[in-house]
Amino acid sequence: MAATLGRRELNRALLARQMLLRRHRAGVLETIEHLVGMQAQAPNPPYLGLWTRLEEFDFDEPGRLLHERQAVRMVLMRGTLHLVSARDALRIRPLTQTVLDGYLRGRRSPHGLDGVDLDALREAARDLVTAEPLSDKQVREALAERFPGHDAADLNWAARCMLPLVQVPPRGVWGSSGLARHTVLDAWLGEPLAEPDVEALVLRYLAAFGPASVADAQHWSGLTRLGEVFGRLGPRLLTFRDENGRVLYDVPEAPRPDAGTPAPVRFVPEFDNLTLAHADRTRIVSEEHRKRLFTVNGIIRAAVLVDGFVRGMWKAEAKRGSATLRIEAFAPIPDATREELTAEGLRLLEAAYPKAADRGVVFTT
Repeated sequence: MAATLGRRELNRALLARQMLLRRHRAGVLETIEHLVGMQAQAPNPPYLGLWTRLEEFDFDEPGRLLHERQAVRMVLMRGTLHLVSARDALRIRPLTQTVLDGYLRGRRSPHGLDGVDLDALREAARDLVTAEPLSDKQVREALAERFPGHDAADLNWAARCMLPLVQVPPRGVWGSSGLARHTVLDAWLGEPLAEPDVEALVLRYLAAFGPASVADAQHWSGLTRLGEVFGRLGPRLLTFRDENGRVLYDVPEAPRPDAGTPAPVRFVPEFDNLTLAHADRTRIVSEEHRKRLFTVNGIIRAAVLVDGFVRGMWKAEAKRGSATLRIEAFAPIPDATREELTAEGLRLLEAAYPKAADRGVVFTT
């Protein structure tokens, strides 16, 4: 009979694999690959996510990797933007095409894409962005000329679904700004996309987020029918159950710390996959607190971890030479924990805003 893993045991396993029980001495590219990419709906959160996981982190390093084309920003899991290694982009993007195909089929409307030759649209868009990286506005204008009578925004949206587009730097570089410009992945890297290997992706998901259910893996990836994949992998996996009787799978070599393992306070940035990678998120955030963390317009707020669980939200800002980290706690925080959060918050501000003359941590409830 499969052993039962409680909520705290699942929490500690997740924290260990997400490099949040202790800071690790690892390279940026190695860390991004271990995490199977970092959600990057906004440019800065991956940098803060790396800082909170690594012993030594240089805020210039991810930007260098983007410029050297060792890392890229592109739409992958769940049809959302991720920062991934170039190797993983080539491996994962063919698998997530089915997700984008589903979005495209659901998008068609009488006033949008009906009557458009999608093959011709795909090739036209590929030619445009292969010639030079272009912004959405530039692509819309060019496609509107080639496909008159159709909504330019829908044409651009369809092209983004059909093509493996990457955002080129300086977009996504810490301290930089400007419009996102896109080109196709294989042209940017000078390498073809890999053959799809969904079993390898599931094994890596479990190593980074397990023990997990089939529903969890599907929620994280956006893929469907993964039950068949887990079935094929069965002999290579361990099986557990959670407190509600759900079947969980895991790779044998992954850490599963004791429920009593200490967990330091941590500041997890917006959109971090820590809070997004499971259908059942109670291993990291209660349903009550999830409703406060996740907004109705798709923003996933930055989370404060206390004893391994989400206990509040945070936001950092720099104005006129001062940097402030504001913590909105979901419940009163003991003095000792407040001191830990203050010390960790000041370290974060010093790393992210080294030029700030004054730094402070402010608590609200």
